[in-house]
Amino acid sequence: MNAHDPGWAQHRLLASRRREFLGAPIHALTMAETLAIADEAMTLRRPLHHVVVNVAKLVSMRNNTELREDVATADVINVDGKGVLWGARLCGVALPERVAGVDIMINLLSLCAKRGFRPFLLGAEQSVLDAVGRRLAKDHPSLVVAGIRNGYFKPEDEAGIVEAINASGADCLLVAMPTPRKERFLKRHRDELIPSFVMGVGGSFDVYGGKVARAPKLIQAAGLEWLFRVAQEPRRLWRRYYDTNTAYVGLLCREFWDRRGRRKVDL
Repeated sequence: MNAHDPGWAQHRLLASRRREFLGAPIHALTMAETLAIADEAMTLRRPLHHVVVNVAKLVSMRNNTELREDVATADVINVDGKGVLWGARLCGVALPERVAGVDIMINLLSLCAKRGFRPFLLGAEQSVLDAVGRRLAKDHPSLVVAGIRNGYFKPEDEAGIVEAINASGADCLLVAMPTPRKERFLKRHRDELIPSFVMGVGGSFDVYGGKVARAPKLIQAAGLEWLFRVAQEPRRLWRRYYDTNTAYVGLLCREFWDRRGRRKVDL
């Protein structure tokens, strides 16, 4: 079995790009740098746990100790969301760009096809997985998928699922489950899982499989992707986004004035 590799903390690029924002560690990486690290992990068979943070996750981490630990102990932590990117920059945390989880996943699948790596897809509904499989066959005919498993299983099924993943010979594992379920699953089994690169991808299978439409590029660039999602499912999502966005604005204001006060003291 692969054991967690603590050496990533001393990795030259990761060590030099580690930052902190609202109590959460993040890495100031570009998409290209993130993919290069994923390639390195799979090539060298060094286990690496990847996560992304967005506004909702940053807010949840303030009150969820387990989630905060799950994120903080990951090897690579990317910024997924314009709100986090802009908020961090406002507070003086230099970040190069947004590295969205769904874009990492799409680029990672392309990387796997080019380099001969085999992904295992875990999570979402079976119909969504079937749609993902059809699109992958069209987009990347040479890609070999190590295995697939929908996300509808009980806690007592996890040991068998981990065994199936390990037996598949997968090089990377993509887990499409909601927060904090995917973080808990990966933290719980990270030392057992053989795939070198493991990553939670949330609802990315739904997007790639065509169940959920993604916001147009202009809306993404304007930081309004969350509003596009609310417009698609207003009854289910409006309250969630209202609560998290309101909480985030409050946290951001406090962080901004705290950092400004500390800079004045240092002067």
